[in-house]
Amino acid sequence: MLDALPKNSFFSGAQYFIQGVKLLWHPQLRPYILVPLVVNIFLFVALTSILISYLGMFTGGISFDVADWLKPVVDFFLALLGFVLIVLVLIIYGYSFNIITNIIAAPFYGLLAEKAEHLLSGKRPAPESLSSMIPRVFKREIKKLLYFIFRGMLVILIMLLVGFAIPGVGGLLAPLIGLAWSAWCMTIQYADYPADNHRCSFTRVRNKLWNSLYSSFGFGGMITACSVIPIVNIVAMPAAVTGGTLFWLNELCQEPCE
Repeated sequence: MLDALPKNSFFSGAQYFIQGVKLLWHPQLRPYILVPLVVNIFLFVALTSILISYLGMFTGGISFDVADWLKPVVDFFLALLGFVLIVLVLIIYGYSFNIITNIIAAPFYGLLAEKAEHLLSGKRPAPESLSSMIPRVFKREIKKLLYFIFRGMLVILIMLLVGFAIPGVGGLLAPLIGLAWSAWCMTIQYADYPADNHRCSFTRVRNKLWNSLYSSFGFGGMITACSVIPIVNIVAMPAAVTGGTLFWLNELCQEPCE
């Protein structure tokens, strides 16, 4: 089925995630998602409780004593501000859920990607002991986290500049820039697990993804959308790992890692 998908298309990227969701329930993969799911459930309860408290603050309503003729304008801008704040909190919620889960469950996600690759292709990466894999995987996660933080600060600066420098249109472009960055980060995060199993350098992984840019945004866009939806995000993360493995096998592993 994957061979029938076109390479480097937004549709293919979205399909990798959808097929990853279906693959997740294969009997041979179920034991490898148990620990990540338990971690996700605990984080879901904690972070969703925080999310609800913040959303309650924004939906409680803010009022000002203004002249009657000015009240409709003030109400409109307050409603708009409340909407923007809610969207911002949801994005932070999705990012936090992903970052914390990936740091804790990274070794298990690596095993899940390895097993999914073996199931799909009949091949597997070179064997590695847990004592060697765990510190290497954690080091890789820290490297990705630093990449996301420092590049993310630059993206936020660009969003602010666009928002203030281009009145009207900038208010629409800035969120799109943020969503594109989020999709890119999600693709890097989850396509990296099978790549790391093959000792593909982080720089090389990013180059491979850049060469499949449309698929990358399709794949990352689906993960971003699912990661901000409570309950759905519990299974979205391991599904993104299996989907990233499909992405790796169908497009990314064709080029050498050296």
